[in-house]
Amino acid sequence: MALIGIGLIGSSLALAARRHGLASEIVAVARQQATLDEARSLNLADTYTSEAAEAVRGADLVILCTPVGAFEAVANAIAPHLEPGAILTDVGSVKGHVHRVVGPLVPEGVHFIPGHPMAGTEHSGPSAGFAELFENRWCILTPTDGQDRKAVDRLIGFWKAMGSKVDLMGHAHHDLVVAITSHVPHLVAYNIVGTADDLATVSKSEVIKFSAGGFRDFTRIAASDPVMWRDVFLTNRDAVLEMLGRFLEDLAMLQRHVRNGDGPALEALFTRTRAIRRSIIDAGQETAAPDFGRPHGGEGPAEPPSR
Repeated sequence: MALIGIGLIGSSLALAARRHGLASEIVAVARQQATLDEARSLNLADTYTSEAAEAVRGADLVILCTPVGAFEAVANAIAPHLEPGAILTDVGSVKGHVHRVVGPLVPEGVHFIPGHPMAGTEHSGPSAGFAELFENRWCILTPTDGQDRKAVDRLIGFWKAMGSKVDLMGHAHHDLVVAITSHVPHLVAYNIVGTADDLATVSKSEVIKFSAGGFRDFTRIAASDPVMWRDVFLTNRDAVLEMLGRFLEDLAMLQRHVRNGDGPALEALFTRTRAIRRSIIDAGQETAAPDFGRPHGGEGPAEPPSR
């Protein structure tokens, strides 16, 4: 298994694959020597290199774990060296872009099956990974048309072995789904935290000192990897803008309810959204345990995601 990128997701994949015996050899790739040294100190892989082309030679499974903006350059570098019969996949949270820029570069005989594990935290780097990250989380695969079913089943088995639940869908539909469930919420979080930081009437020390639960949770999301999320919004801009437009329409309606003192309308909305929260808990994607800023025993997901 060759992991092109060894940040939060890449390091978690290495730890989970090692724990479950899913790879006889793991090769980790990073551009920076400091990152490779950190990964080596954590014993994440068997081989460490800054050369992606070298890493994929002989690999049965190649996973792109860099920010999606780097995928095209990486694919150009590794394409001539991919083994026939190998599976090429990724962990990016945008799939249309991946199909467009990577798909045409994949040589015949290599199985190209883009993927998106809907798991992550606000932390980054090799030290951020943990083997349990994918347990009871969804991984969405968006195979190319006519993709070999045996290869798809092999990749499904890989994710299930790490504890994930797997679903298949078209890449365009995937991008719309994650635009509202992940990308727009992150954009809102970045904006709210930025607005609070810009307020001239409230000092920064007061914002930090008196952070209530809502603002605190927004800061957690807004602490996510800035390079990764920059690339997400640039590569999924159409779906994000579509869902952001809908969000702004609903926000304008909510603004009218507040301005008009429409208590019944506000209560009806809050009742409906509270039910969504309960549905997420019932689906096993969150815990109902109270959280008042106290640390938990393990890491929880910040998004997807995922990258």
